Amino acid sequence: MKILFRSLLLALSVLVLSGCGSIISRTFPGQGQGNHYYPGVQWDVRDTPWRFLTIIDLPLSLVVDTLLLPVDAQHGPYE
Repeated sequence: MKILFRSLLLALSVLVLSGCGSIISRTFPGQGQGNHYYPGVQWDVRDTPWRFLTIIDLPLSLVVDTLLLPVDAQHGPYE
């Protein structure tokens, strides 16, 4: 039962953090580095000491960035 609870808690944490790079790169000024398409993916693959954690978010940011591709095409570069 304890293992099931921990697994459920881990899965919930991953879902809550999903798209984090996509959200950060679109909402905070200067975080998208001026990239026009897939800013969340490019945020996740940047070179930082926490890179191993952001790589976990990479597939989810890819999905969110793909869904937001029409918005990015209309909005223009994020600064």
